Amino acid sequence: MKKLKFLSMFLFTGALITSCSSDDDALPEPVNEEELITTLMVTLTPDDGGETVLLSYRDLDGDGPNPPVTDISGNLSANTMYSGNVKVLNELETPVEDITEEVEEEGDEHQFFYTLGSSLDATVSYNDVDEDGMPVGIEFDLETGDASTGNLTVTLRHEPNKTATGVSEGNIANAGGDTDVEATFNIEIE
Repeated sequence: MKKLKFLSMFLFTGALITSCSSDDDALPEPVNEEELITTLMVTLTPDDGGETVLLSYRDLDGDGPNPPVTDISGNLSANTMYSGNVKVLNELETPVEDITEEVEEEGDEHQFFYTLGSSLDATVSYNDVDEDGMPVGIEFDLETGDASTGNLTVTLRHEPNKTATGVSEGNIANAGGDTDVEATFNIEIE
């Protein structure tokens, strides 16, 4: 009987030790789920006090059947410096979720790219940086040259290689990463 009692205690203790073991080291890291971006808005304010131009892109049904809607509030003035600011939103949330805040907080994992069509006489330069001194692109300058027409493509990349050749100057070709949102606007400079 003592052997049976001893064996029972031995099995109970073994089961208790096994059930209390920690598997914390084997748990996967939590996934930082990407936010849904339905809207991209670019505000271009001329430094000389002229008319502000708003570029907007909305895709309120995501991968649904309806195409995104783009709008430009007016033309840009020739030979003018514009202070630019971009905002990304999820308008399907109530209240509307401002994703720009997350992009700013995780600046080392994000970068906006401003790709100008070859016929558009303009240049873009970054005005903000992440914790490593690399560009983010929420704030930027756009300087127009002579009258011209062409495309401006705004792309937000997640986890780009910011140290790759040309990326910190705004060249998306070597950036890699995943595109969170991309919008093309047909710009006229007059």
